[in-house]
Parts: sequence; C-alpha cells; structure tokens
Amino acid sequence: MKTSALSKALILAKKEFYTFSYAPAFYGICLFFTLFCSIWLYFLQRYFVMNMASLRPYFSAFPVAYILVIPMITMKSWAEERRLGSMELLLTMPYSEWDLVLGKFLSALGVVAVLLILSLPVPLSVMPLGRFDAGSVAGEYLGALLLGAAASALGLLLSSLSKNQAGAFLGSAAVLLFTMLINQLAMSFQLPRAAAGVINFISLSFHFDSFAKGIIDTRDLAFFVTSTVLFLFLNTRVILFRKWT
Repeated sequence: MKTSALSKALILAKKEFYTFSYAPAFYGICLFFTLFCSIWLYFLQRYFVMNMASLRPYFSAFPVAYILVIPMITMKSWAEERRLGSMELLLTMPYSEWDLVLGKFLSALGVVAVLLILSLPVPLSVMPLGRFDAGSVAGEYLGALLLGAAASALGLLLSSLSKNQAGAFLGSAAVLLFTMLINQLAMSFQLPRAAAGVINFISLSFHFDSFAKGIIDTRDLAFFVTSTVLFLFLNTRVILFRKWT
C-alpha cells in the first residue's frame, strides 16, 4: 500500500520531534519561554495593578519571545544537515522535497504547541480575578499558534540557506526582529499612509494584534496561512536546488 505524502511527512515529523525533545536545548527553550512570558506579565506589565480582565498584555509578549525561541527551534533543521553532510543522504531517500519540508515544519510546530500548552498555567492563575471571555482567550491562542507557524516556516527557510547553526540562528533572529517590530515605525513616526500600510502588511506582529485582542480577523488569518505556505514553498525550492548542485 502506497504511503501518502502527509503520512511520510508525519513520520519524519515524529522522528524530528522525538530527537529534539531529548535534547537539553528543548528544556531550556521551554523554561526560557515560560519564564519570559510570566515575567513580562507579572513584573514588566504589572498586571495585578491594571485592574482589567484581559490577557492582551500577556499575549503581547509572544511576538517578542518568538524572536529568540523560534530560531532556537529551527536553527538545526537544515543547517545541521549541511554541516554533518547528511543532506545528501536525506535527499536520496524516497521522500519528495515537500515531504522533507513538511516533516521538519510539523516538528517545529509541535514544539511551538508544547510551549503554548506550558503557558496555560499563567492565564489559569489569573482567571479567578475577573470575568474572562473564553472565546477571546481561545482566539488569542489561535493567533499565537498561527504566528508561531509563520515564524517557524520562515526560520526553516533561513536555516536551509545557512551553512551552520550559528548563522541560521543569527539570521533568523535578525529577520524575525525586523518582521516582528517594524510596525513600530508606523506607530512612532508620521509616515505616509501608503508607506505605513506596506510596513504593517509585512509585519508579523501587526497581523497578530487582532488575535491578541481576542478578535479573529479573516484577513490576518489568511495572511498567516498564505505566508506560511509561501515560506514552505520557497524552502522546497532551496532544497531542490541543493539536490541538483
């Protein structure tokens, strides 16, 4: 019986995820993400003196945390394969470029999902303090997952273009810093409407803002899905190029 493309990708994703989950870096990433978001809410945002039943201040930490967390997750994916010389062996296996890229992407997305699950105790700890809208919280977590998916796809693309883990990490962190925070330019300076529109469009955190408010905007939903697919497609082109060079 022929194995479907999705089944092949899931097999690869499972292998990648379990390999990564046994690495010390996995636990360091989980600890860093949980502590960073908690400190952001409780101390930097001083949530307990805000007198508001909203988790928007908490989710505003996620784009900033992703700038470091996502590169930590994706930097080994392709750059390490190239460094070890196992890329050639991987490309000779009975998998298409899409199988390989999807496998690594689903593995990275699985790690992001684990981070989001580990972040749940923080919202649960403040729930007794007010009336929170469960639908809004669900929308905020959906946005965090979509943001993590787009950022992971971008990190994997940059890892495929890098020769080593250090280059992949620095490149991904720099690009994510740019795409996450560039919308602050439009907010801080009196830019022409057209320029501000372009800047906001390419900013990942700008499209996350509506989700952080608990609002599911189909335009932002479409942006995250489209950008994720685009980054994955470009990743397959890079892998195909490596295959024939």
